[in-house]
Amino acid sequence: MQTLSIKTHRAVSIYIQPHFFILNKGNNSGKPLLQSCPNCFVILCNNEEDKEQLYWLVMGLWQSKAFYPYLKGSVIPFVTISDVKQCVFKGSEHAKSDLEAFNSSVRQLHKLEQLELNYKQNLLLIHEAKRMLFYRYMRK
Repeated sequence: MQTLSIKTHRAVSIYIQPHFFILNKGNNSGKPLLQSCPNCFVILCNNEEDKEQLYWLVMGLWQSKAFYPYLKGSVIPFVTISDVKQCVFKGSEHAKSDLEAFNSSVRQLHKLEQLELNYKQNLLLIHEAKRMLFYRYMRK
């Protein structure tokens, strides 16, 4: 993995390099995003491979609530850019120490994300089927 380049995202910025975003406000602080939002940081990478590795590292950190100790604020919790850098750096060092286990965890997490997406899609279809079932009776 590369040295980290984490910056505060500006709505007017256009990024040429491979990149992804990290939510920095709210209880989901630290969540990686593919699309920007008003309250996020951007991680710039040298290539797509580094982006994928860092994205899944941050996803794993977020899933394991690694950003939770860094939350500040009483009304709207947030994380600072230095805290995100520190947390991602620690996670990166830990991942480098056992790269095979990290890659295995990333593959499993990716499969679980796909499974979750499929379940969400099925739930939407079930909801639509229920709606259509009663729609027939209400139209008579």
